[in-house]
Amino acid sequence: MTSAEAGRPVLAMVESNTTGTGRMFAVAARVRDLRPVLLSARPDRYPWAVADAVDVVRADTTDAESVVAVARAVAGAGAGAGGEALAGLVTSSEYFVAVTARAAIRLGLPGADPAAVERCRDKRRQRAALAGSGVAVPAYAAATTPEEAVKAATAVGFPAVVKPADGTGSRGVRLCCDPAEVRHHAASLLAVRQDERGQPTMPAVLVEEYVPGPEVSVETFGTEVVGITAKHLGRLPSFVECGHDFPADLAAAQPGAATHLGGPPDRGPVADIVGGVAVAAVAALGLGFGPAHTEIRLGRRGPVVIEVNPRLAGGGIPTLVRLATGIDLVGAAVDAAVLGGSGRLCRGDTPHPPGGAGRPLPDPGLSSAAPAAVIGGTPPAPRGHASIRFLVAPRAGRVRATAGVAEAAAVPGVVDVAITARAGHRVGGTGSFLDRIGHVITAAPTAGSARSAAETALALLRVDLDTRDLDDGDGVAAAPPRSTPTAVA
Repeated sequence: MTSAEAGRPVLAMVESNTTGTGRMFAVAARVRDLRPVLLSARPDRYPWAVADAVDVVRADTTDAESVVAVARAVAGAGAGAGGEALAGLVTSSEYFVAVTARAAIRLGLPGADPAAVERCRDKRRQRAALAGSGVAVPAYAAATTPEEAVKAATAVGFPAVVKPADGTGSRGVRLCCDPAEVRHHAASLLAVRQDERGQPTMPAVLVEEYVPGPEVSVETFGTEVVGITAKHLGRLPSFVECGHDFPADLAAAQPGAATHLGGPPDRGPVADIVGGVAVAAVAALGLGFGPAHTEIRLGRRGPVVIEVNPRLAGGGIPTLVRLATGIDLVGAAVDAAVLGGSGRLCRGDTPHPPGGAGRPLPDPGLSSAAPAAVIGGTPPAPRGHASIRFLVAPRAGRVRATAGVAEAAAVPGVVDVAITARAGHRVGGTGSFLDRIGHVITAAPTAGSARSAAETALALLRVDLDTRDLDDGDGVAAAPPRSTPTAVA
């Protein structure tokens, strides 16, 4: 806590992303004259909290009653008794959206419907709710044993996607081409009893139809479409997201969009159709408070919802939205958690928080990895288009050296670049977002120039991996893969 924060209302943050928007929530709180306090069972996960002088308080963040008790204790007796008021409760982590929603209700604070959030977190229940409301989803079945998974895959057809019933970040998602692969992968997933945050996993997998075609995500706030993001995926059988473009160039993502979706592939009818599918999915699940991130495949039979996430997008997408449009999704999420209201997003030309309190929204900064001079300052004027490309470890190994950051930063249009892996770190081999070890963010007036700058800068990043202790091979220089528009399930 800084000296200026004493006595300010508290924004309690229930855990955080380790590589995403968590740090930005603390910045957004401070520019709103709030005191950010991070509640965590493992404070060592968040070195940024120490660097930014954010108070961290230990709590059992898997239990709503513990979160309630600690949040009340941190905030003191309340503003009326001379202490600090508890202004709001937020989380930037998928793993804690349900417990945060339950705790907010108990505290009488604005928040999402806990039942809707829990419905989303269980992919089995989510799929049933979407299908029951007429929202297009892949053919699917849940399985609790490897043999059930094989039967389900045989029914939906090969290749089939097998994933955890409650996963996130593409962890454990795999395309399986035959019964043996399904049986082996389902068995490995069902053997996992805890997620990476130590919470019990659901004893089930989801087996679903593989829908070929490009993938996009629709970013919504309340029931309003903020925009559509194009996704770039790595090589199968994993589904690692290697990059994003905002707003999506639907003509580039799907040249046949006019045939499949009923209109020209621009920001008009096609975007309206895709956005409408996302809004229908959000409504079917009972969401509508704050942000949501809906992943959609543009398949042969039209848009198919892969899943709805009751949170902000990850993968740097909020930063892309900010760079391209000036819309501050992190700040809007903080305002919704503090002020409640309709849950509608207020854009830059109407700078008032949800609920109509009428005060301007200060800028919380650009990105969690941006230079210190940028964080907390005023970002550049909206550029129109923004892209991110991730440096992905192509195999498991130990980092020997990294290079190329300065060269990549010098590429025109680059806003931010970093390699997060350090010498000695073991990286790669997870088939998930954890294989991402660096990034490049760009902004430009056109979609093509933003993409081109990101690809050019990414190619300059270099990581030297030693794989000898893993497979007895020679150390190799791992050039970053260029991502290409494809699809993810």
